[in-house]
Amino acid sequence: MRFSIQREVLLKPLTQVVGVVERKQALPVLANILVSVQGDRVGFTGSDLEVELSANCLAEKTEDGEITVPARKLFDIVRALQDGSVIDVSQAGDRVTVKAGRSRFTLSTLPANEFPTVDDLEVIERVSLSEASVKELLDRTAFAMAHQDVRYYLNGLLLDLREDVLRCVATDGHRLALCEAELELNVKARRQLIIPRKGVLELQRLLDVGEGLVDLEFGKSHIRARRSDFVFTSKLIDGRFPDYEAVIPIGADKIVELPRDELRASLSRAAILSNEKYRGVKVDVSPGRLNISAHNPEQEEASEELEAKTVVDNLSIGFNVNYLMDALAALRGVNVMLCLRDGNSSCLVRDVESNRARHVVMPLRL
Repeated sequence: MRFSIQREVLLKPLTQVVGVVERKQALPVLANILVSVQGDRVGFTGSDLEVELSANCLAEKTEDGEITVPARKLFDIVRALQDGSVIDVSQAGDRVTVKAGRSRFTLSTLPANEFPTVDDLEVIERVSLSEASVKELLDRTAFAMAHQDVRYYLNGLLLDLREDVLRCVATDGHRLALCEAELELNVKARRQLIIPRKGVLELQRLLDVGEGLVDLEFGKSHIRARRSDFVFTSKLIDGRFPDYEAVIPIGADKIVELPRDELRASLSRAAILSNEKYRGVKVDVSPGRLNISAHNPEQEEASEELEAKTVVDNLSIGFNVNYLMDALAALRGVNVMLCLRDGNSSCLVRDVESNRARHVVMPLRL
């Protein structure tokens, strides 16, 4: 195996792939990336047995072959070399040599046949979306995923594929985030898949807000995302996601409309004096007004008053201020609406102009 390549060209696929590789691995080969050369194309694959990512680029002076090399060391070497360097990579026996100018590095290797790769995916459904749409779906929901919850199916993101809509849903039991995008082609049947947390975070990192298309392939136990320069594959969580539609409040007819940025700023200021453990703020609604208050064990208090478009009177409800601010940060409209029922029911937060993204925040007893 051999190839010659410019530093900047090599750095891009290495940056994409190295994020998948865990620093501590049960199998030594998983600390390596698989490097394969075919014709004038060089491929790099990293895996942790849950998520696999393959990226590729064009190279010169190539000789076909494949081998695995230490992922982090190769990435750090390439990153540390000077801009514009031409890098020669060649294999001799069980060693790989990396040369650039007067720099020379020799790395240990492990055989390519020891590297575990995902078998060919049996595709049940395939959809194409713009890269910007996929990134938006993830960015506006992923923050609500649970982290190391015993309810393992909450430690991921639900993809709900139905007719002409793809929905992303995440919940940690205290809040829920939902965002949807329209599909150009109707799917064959409704499918629900749960992508694990690491897979979601890696896919977020890979995607840009470009106009190019991303192909999403759904299998029984894996999901795959394809772009021209990478192939991302993740195992799915084998579990049943809760009925999220039952969580979205119905009959929450007490509506409060106000500017999103003003509400975020007021919540941010009030949060400074909230209880550090529970992060609670109290929201009081009266006609034309919304008041936010917070206090802490040191007897310190904060109060913020906002003008709001509402006829609701004498309604008080407590929230975790971080959950409210996260929901507002994931919205895009100038004005938002809080849909309430009473002081003990969850709140629906959404843009006034659009129903594509919806966020549910459970009340907090103060």
